[in-house]
Amino acid sequence: MERKRSHNNIIADMLLIIQEKGGKIKPTHLMYKANLSHGQMKLYIEELLKNQLILKNSNSIEITKKGRDFNSKYIQMKEFEKTFGL
Repeated sequence: MERKRSHNNIIADMLLIIQEKGGKIKPTHLMYKANLSHGQMKLYIEELLKNQLILKNSNSIEITKKGRDFNSKYIQMKEFEKTFGL
């Protein structure tokens, strides 16, 4: 049985999806690609906005430099964990 995604994994997934789409994505597309419900999506978007990891325009979500930096460090941390079998 697979484990559920952690809070940080979901945030990293969302940021990675936005980054892979050229740094900008429509909210509905992000919701589907991140496999989130509308309610979950709203909560995560609010948190990402509060922490200045994304910007939200009227019809798109854009990753910030801080968001790209977070994602880069998160990926490094995950690779570090794999190195030690964690």
